[in-house]
Amino acid sequence: MRDALLMPGILGALWLTAQTCLIAGIGFAIFGPMLAWWFARRPTAFSRIVSFLTTLPLVFPPVALGYLLLVLLGRNGWIGSWLYDAGIYVIFTPASVALAAFIDGLPLVVKPTQTALESRQLKAIEFAGAVHGASGWTILRRITLPYVRPQILSGLLLGVSRASGEVGITMMVGGNLSGKTNTLSLEIFNAVSRADFDAAAALSIFTILIFAVLEGLRRRTPSE
Repeated sequence: MRDALLMPGILGALWLTAQTCLIAGIGFAIFGPMLAWWFARRPTAFSRIVSFLTTLPLVFPPVALGYLLLVLLGRNGWIGSWLYDAGIYVIFTPASVALAAFIDGLPLVVKPTQTALESRQLKAIEFAGAVHGASGWTILRRITLPYVRPQILSGLLLGVSRASGEVGITMMVGGNLSGKTNTLSLEIFNAVSRADFDAAAALSIFTILIFAVLEGLRRRTPSE
């Protein structure tokens, strides 16, 4: 395993994977609870559409989703053409890798939190607090957040785990460029492609160890 980790390009892939997980994790922490609150407490036709799009990575083939993002964000895409005119380049850059990780892991953060926010028990406790004169801010700080905190923390760890192993979307929008957009998961794919099965096995074991650490942290998340 040590030899595999010291192969040319592997350390760069590890560093990019760590950076990607950090950026995606920050995005999860900011947008995950906000979207979950919106979907659970402000249901509208538009929020249902956004909820469907957020859930799409769970049911849609990653490569197909990556292709759709490529169409949208490419140089001639609906959004990408505006970005390119503004001098902002997303496709085939580390930014596209972080975006792929964020999109793929976001539903694992949103859905558990949304389910907790939709709980009848939570709504009953919030109502009781309001009846006893608690302000909206007090209810949020003393009732809602403590109730959903375990789901948020568990979702964040699941999201980061998913982000660290993302392949399909990343390959499409990142391009698997050595030294630029190749993550650890893509290096496993590259090792198999060149029939270097020893390196692929070593990197896979290393990836499993990372997932085991994240799973251990998730299981240590308090349930109350």
